[in-house]
Amino acid sequence: MTYAETLAYLYEQLPMFQRVGAAGYKEGLGNTEVLAEALGHPERRFRSVHVAGTNGKGSSSHMLAAVLQAAGYKVGLYTSPHLREFTERIKINGQELPPSYLVAFVEQWRPLFEEVKPSFFEMCVALAFQYFAEEKVDIAIVEVGLGGRLDSTNIITPLVSLITNISFDHQALLGDTLPLIAAEKAGIIKPGVPVVISQTQPEVAAVFEEKAHRLAAPLTFADQQYQVEKNAPQSSDTETQRFTIKLHELPVLNELEIGLLGEYQRFNLPGVLAVLADLQRQGFQIPESAVRQGLSQVSQLTGLRGRWSIIGRRPLVVCDTAHNEAGLRLVTAQLAQLKYHQLHVVLGVVNDKDVTKMLTLLPPTATYYFCQASIPRALPAAELAERAAVVGLRGAIYGPVAAAVKAARAAAGPDDVVFIGGSTFVVAEVEELYG
Repeated sequence: MTYAETLAYLYEQLPMFQRVGAAGYKEGLGNTEVLAEALGHPERRFRSVHVAGTNGKGSSSHMLAAVLQAAGYKVGLYTSPHLREFTERIKINGQELPPSYLVAFVEQWRPLFEEVKPSFFEMCVALAFQYFAEEKVDIAIVEVGLGGRLDSTNIITPLVSLITNISFDHQALLGDTLPLIAAEKAGIIKPGVPVVISQTQPEVAAVFEEKAHRLAAPLTFADQQYQVEKNAPQSSDTETQRFTIKLHELPVLNELEIGLLGEYQRFNLPGVLAVLADLQRQGFQIPESAVRQGLSQVSQLTGLRGRWSIIGRRPLVVCDTAHNEAGLRLVTAQLAQLKYHQLHVVLGVVNDKDVTKMLTLLPPTATYYFCQASIPRALPAAELAERAAVVGLRGAIYGPVAAAVKAARAAAGPDDVVFIGGSTFVVAEVEELYG
């Protein structure tokens, strides 16, 4: 098969949560363990960091990978979902999986897939782990797909586990309270393996404390060690932001430049720094110069897209993949800091989110361009517009993402702002991200 034919085969044969939602979610590690055994347990042949959480796990994973790359290590990076191309999910030192590797892998293991009938995600994890093992990475940063306890990635035993923010998302699968969701994320905690929690959240802290204590896993609440202060922007800071980092209130990193915009990165930084410190204790050589280079060049080193990505100026055009209540709360706070004449919002969501809660967070004074991504899970633009009207948000219905983006950019004046978001899949269809 060609690469295109291989992808078509996978999409037809294996249910894909990214496209169809809950029907593509297989609970449990059984299939993944069967695949791993058939492949000779590749997950045991490389060192790893495991990253879970509701918001921030993608940015944190890319920051960790970038710093370790800058320190001279060969770094695997597994994330999901992809924005445009399947190969974005699996990278080594920022280079995407060669399409030829996917074709050969599926050809070799197709009889096994047809026997086991794994989900799309289970196959992806087996593929990633086999690739990292064969390429002999020094370390892999492995992002959880959904939850943690029953996520396919949870067959690894990492050097460190990182859990970022806990908030409401995928309640139908993970539970409808924050402690229940946290318990699913805490499922990545392994006996004796250090675990870092990025943010101390009083509602869920006890969940992590109990699990870590029971498994004798050293536990660090990173924000109780690292304090992050935003620095006043300099004229050159159009694509970066700067922070001062304190360790137990003593400055350790002044003018730390972060190559990811969005002030919400300050919530991710403590966890990233605590994980790097733990890796240093385990023998990794990570000088300050690597920390500074990696964090200032995250996108260049790893190919990260879609986190407060600026794709145009005059008008300012920003994309962000935030797609749940907590994520949008941080994004709207970021938008509120901008100076503009009028805000234009290109908005699309998927149908398994708490859409009303998301909509109530958005500014009623903005002009809205309702759209839907080209996936079965997308909420129809007309239905989104109806729900938005109930909470006082007004705009026009455009259907395809490209049409909505084009209309918003045409309507916006030079002193306006265009924001594109609501779903990872909306951002995935923004052509300018791939220019």
